[in-house]
Amino acid sequence: MIRRYVPKSMEELAAWYMRYVSPLALISGFLADNLILLKRIDVWTSHALLFSYLILAALSIVLLNLITTGRIRASWVLKITPLIAIAAQFAFGGLFSGYLSFYSRSASFPLSWIFVAIVAVLLVGNERFVRQYMKFSFQMSMFFAVLFSYLIFFLPVVFHRIDQWMFVVSGLMSLAVVALFLRFVGYLMPELLRRERTRVARIIAVIFIVFNILFFSHAIPPLPLALKAAGVYHSVERTQDGVFHLGAESESWYWRYIPHTNIFHHTQSGIAYAYSAVFAPTGISTVVLHEWQYYDESVGEWLTKATVRYPIIGGRDGGYRGYSFYKSIVEGKWRVNVITQYGQLIGRISFTVVDVDVPVPQTDIQN
Repeated sequence: MIRRYVPKSMEELAAWYMRYVSPLALISGFLADNLILLKRIDVWTSHALLFSYLILAALSIVLLNLITTGRIRASWVLKITPLIAIAAQFAFGGLFSGYLSFYSRSASFPLSWIFVAIVAVLLVGNERFVRQYMKFSFQMSMFFAVLFSYLIFFLPVVFHRIDQWMFVVSGLMSLAVVALFLRFVGYLMPELLRRERTRVARIIAVIFIVFNILFFSHAIPPLPLALKAAGVYHSVERTQDGVFHLGAESESWYWRYIPHTNIFHHTQSGIAYAYSAVFAPTGISTVVLHEWQYYDESVGEWLTKATVRYPIIGGRDGGYRGYSFYKSIVEGKWRVNVITQYGQLIGRISFTVVDVDVPVPQTDIQN
């Protein structure tokens, strides 16, 4: 009876894994990445884990193609070929899970949801890609995509620098690493590279162009920066012991997640304060901007009313805290964009201003 449920071959074992184990591994792996393994982007354990996935992916690609081109003919190796494809799938799935964990924390969904959605689709779809991992062009396209995605936030952590040039260097280094890898594959399997060179080059060129379009249109989240907290308040005071006291209105917990349901009751003498805490890795110093915008219904556009710059220093778990204020605020829809000096959106505070004669009750929030 038990024998009926025991896989009788490596192919059957691979199919059994895909049907029963893989969905559970996807969920548990993503939760482990978010809650345990990948808490911060600037700790060595996070990069050691992601780098080990990259190495496993590269080794799986080489082994699979040594087998398919007949370079390796040992019978026991041929029997475990389906498991090598699963190992490649596991490596890429681990990378997509890690990227989704990091990029979703950094993402401001009004713009960056496109890239985050692509990573999420690749993560979920990766569970059905096992047959595709036998194709060299597919292997290299996935490898280039995960390598580029990794270097985008790895190089700023290493060089303690966040700017557009780091993205450019990430792209060029990705191309260089893939070129060296293809040269190594060509040395081992020259006929494979001759057959697939043009197709692989075209796919990599398309991925490279798409990444650049997404980045310069601000659709890629500005990793390694991430917004930890943000809101609009009636008062902000920093005490000598470094604690921020925020004067907030009482609101339902879910209002902050729905744009413009956050109501700011404004009196004639009142001032609106925008507070944000932006995480940056240790050793990184950069500039963050608060861009105050008002929605003018007569023209149907967001108009920038003020822009305030302030420097941040990386290393604090809860993010570097800062604030700006606007005195001449009027009724209507407002938003404060928390952006980098290059215009990348880190986060956004959306709220609606309503004029009142008497100040509303406030609660003190400490941060």
